[in-house]
Amino acid sequence: MIEIDALNSGSLAFVEGLYENFLQNRDSVPSDWQNYFDKLTPGRSKRVGPSFTPSSIFNPPGGGGNGASKANGSGAGADQYHLEALQERVDMLIRNYRVRGHIIAQIDPLGRPRPQPPELDYKFFSMTESDLDRPFSCETLSGPDKTTLRKIIERLRNTYCRSIGIQFYHIDDLVVRTWLQERMESAENHFKLSRREQLRILTKLTDASIFEEFIQKKFIGAKSFSLEGAESLIPLLDMTIERAGEQGVKQIVIGMAHRGRLNVLANIMGKNARQIFREFEDKDPSLHPGGGGDVKYHLGHSCDWVTATGKKIHISLCFNPSHLEYVNTVALGRVRAKQDRVGDTDRERGLTILIHGDAAFAGEGICQETLNLSELEGYSVGGAIHIVVNNQIGFTTDPAEARSSTYATDIAKMLQTPIFHVNGEDPEAVAQVVRLSKDFRKTFQRDVVIDMYCYRRRGHNESDEPSFTQPLLYKAIEARKSVREGYLEHLLALGEITREEADKIAINRREHLESELSVARTKSNTMIASTASVWNGFAGGPEKDVPEVKTGLDKAVLQKLLDMQTKLPASFHPSPKIVKILEVRSQGAAGKKPLDWAMGEALAYASIVAEGRRIRLSGQDVGRGTFSHRHAVLHDIENGSKYCPLQHIDAKQGPFEICNSPLSESGVLGFEYGYSLEWPDALVIWEAQFGDFWNVAQPIVDQFIASAEEKWQRLSGLVMFLPHGFEGQGPEHSSGRLERFLALSAKENIQVINPTTPAQIFHALRRQVLRKWRKPLVVMTPKSLLRHPQAVSTLDELANGSFQRIIADGAQKKDKPVTRVLLCSGKIYYELLAEREEKKRTDIDIVRMEQLYPLPSDPLKTVLSNYAPTTPVLWVQEEPENMGAWRFLRILLGEKLFGTHPFNCVSRIASASPATGSAAVHKREQREVIDKAFAG
Repeated sequence: MIEIDALNSGSLAFVEGLYENFLQNRDSVPSDWQNYFDKLTPGRSKRVGPSFTPSSIFNPPGGGGNGASKANGSGAGADQYHLEALQERVDMLIRNYRVRGHIIAQIDPLGRPRPQPPELDYKFFSMTESDLDRPFSCETLSGPDKTTLRKIIERLRNTYCRSIGIQFYHIDDLVVRTWLQERMESAENHFKLSRREQLRILTKLTDASIFEEFIQKKFIGAKSFSLEGAESLIPLLDMTIERAGEQGVKQIVIGMAHRGRLNVLANIMGKNARQIFREFEDKDPSLHPGGGGDVKYHLGHSCDWVTATGKKIHISLCFNPSHLEYVNTVALGRVRAKQDRVGDTDRERGLTILIHGDAAFAGEGICQETLNLSELEGYSVGGAIHIVVNNQIGFTTDPAEARSSTYATDIAKMLQTPIFHVNGEDPEAVAQVVRLSKDFRKTFQRDVVIDMYCYRRRGHNESDEPSFTQPLLYKAIEARKSVREGYLEHLLALGEITREEADKIAINRREHLESELSVARTKSNTMIASTASVWNGFAGGPEKDVPEVKTGLDKAVLQKLLDMQTKLPASFHPSPKIVKILEVRSQGAAGKKPLDWAMGEALAYASIVAEGRRIRLSGQDVGRGTFSHRHAVLHDIENGSKYCPLQHIDAKQGPFEICNSPLSESGVLGFEYGYSLEWPDALVIWEAQFGDFWNVAQPIVDQFIASAEEKWQRLSGLVMFLPHGFEGQGPEHSSGRLERFLALSAKENIQVINPTTPAQIFHALRRQVLRKWRKPLVVMTPKSLLRHPQAVSTLDELANGSFQRIIADGAQKKDKPVTRVLLCSGKIYYELLAEREEKKRTDIDIVRMEQLYPLPSDPLKTVLSNYAPTTPVLWVQEEPENMGAWRFLRILLGEKLFGTHPFNCVSRIASASPATGSAAVHKREQREVIDKAFAG
């Protein structure tokens, strides 16, 4: 006997076989096993189990191993028991097809073999050919209540194993699963297309095929990231848009990578082919002033689509960078803003379509972040349609090297939504999937995933040779006819269309493209698409060309706005600690206490919504604030209900939306950036929990926020709050990486500020929405200054002041000439101020640079004109010498400020890490910086 301790899961079949033999005949197993089984089965009672023996190596199909009939004797009772057992097996077979049928579905257009799960074979359940024509109940299947096993299997295979495979049994809700089952099984996952619909599909396939063929012939070797092999994407999008129009959708935003993008631009978005051709020939360098612009397969476009029944839809294709999937949440944010603008709280009038690559969908973490946002109240858009253009390869990487899951889409099983796998060479199956997907999204307002299996006829791009790395795959691809030709043969066989009709469609398309190419090569076409109407009146350009705006408010108004935020409903029970905070704010409103940072920020919000403007604040823990300063959302300690005072400022106020985000930076920042694109007159803010957290979202900053104006002529007023300041909290939670933003700063593309008072943040936020100048605003927000006794402001400073780019030193009387000017930014100002007071150094002035970019040269020059020309200026920063603002300022301002004042730096030594992990070392380093600033 094998030692019991040596047994494992792999021994299960062996032991069960012995046990079955033991139950039938005790003497058929060795004596040591007899003793072992005797202990398990006192009285030799048979174990509880299924009423039949599943097929196995010990019970081959058809081997007569039906334990049920043997165990129940003979006669009418035995026959009835046998039929009931067979019915049980049929029900299990039906369920297996629903759960596992997708595994054998014919979804790969290359026809490569797929696994054949034994549980989808009726013989696995010890049924024989004689049972195929036996009638069984099939009440759980749509259709007749009773039919033969043969017909049941035929219907199941038609539904789940032809050109469509579906995964939906990960959905917990029985109502949802039943809805899907009934919709699919009643039609066997196929619906009859009219001749008009078939002709439309053929026309769209022809448009797609001829466009690619034309590009390859006319622009030999040029990169276009061809759609060949996946042409069904064009009719898929066409049908999706048409169905959306019938369901009341008015706005669609599409996000996609570059594969097939030019085809989508030409055949879905309606971009003039001549303009695309001019981009291939680089005929309009004037569209790339100063090195701007982008390659043709990254550009966006907008159009108005009129459906076959006359419904109008506005469609926008997002511009995208080469970080392919990062456009996903940008598109979601745009749709959310469009829905909010028209009061579409039911999320029915806007639709997001996201087109993914298979390798990217499985491999890039931003996809998981995108999916995770789908059901969150602050980020939901009523369900997105995800289309995976499944090339079955990622550049040169095979699926076995690209993912650990069966499908590229398995990550989507985190959602309670169906995943449709469909053969891209079967356009009518694609049509069925589109109809199911749109109806599901309409009914349940959830995401849907369409995994369209296709292939990439050419390499990653047109200059790539794919057979270097996938010779067998590309040998199979070369043998394939085009999707259009395959579908045309299908229609010809059905007699639904003639060869002459098909040829005419192709000829007309070629003639159109030839005409467009002729125009493109002879006429200039340098027009830039007009700005969307919501952006009328807003501007980019230099800051100096923008008039200043009054950001102050009447003091009485400010007092009222702050006081209102301290009033709670009588039925609300706040924490005693919150009561104390509200009492302090009430005293601030009465002018009895100075305003701290939270009050200045809250007054900015209250004043903006009171003027009818929208505010959206999003990020991790923004309701309370990471450092417990904001408390914008209060929680009842008795029933857990929430109350947000900023949502109750005025009956006619603008919306104040505050969203605690998931633990996501890239996805959420992309979402808020997208939102800002569609609502320029709103204050849209993303706050990082700590300043360094934007490291995780750097592609959003680099490829959208900082460069979109230059690449795509798109403005944004997005605000980023990044807590910044060296308090000994270690390398990561000290720095918001100010230096990276300054390195990205050029042509006044962004604003970077480091405000030091509540009045400054108040005026900065109001300036951001009141000015018609729309640039992203990066705010290095404080941590320790949130409660610093000197980092306070008065109501008068909010009422009568404005944002000061440079704050001069006006705190002390001069009893001797100034020998040194300390120029700084942020928290270190207060430490320098304390040191100066302690040392009584009246010969040193401290000047704060509150705005670092656009560089406030004129205000700085004005302040420095008060000092003798040779007075040295020291830039003092907490950050290491190679970080912070120093190198940026030195490059722009030189060794002498404005040719007069010697300019040098005091900082920590250059370092590869932002800060030390030791609180003791931090204090010593900080002390050294302060001492150097005052040395001599």
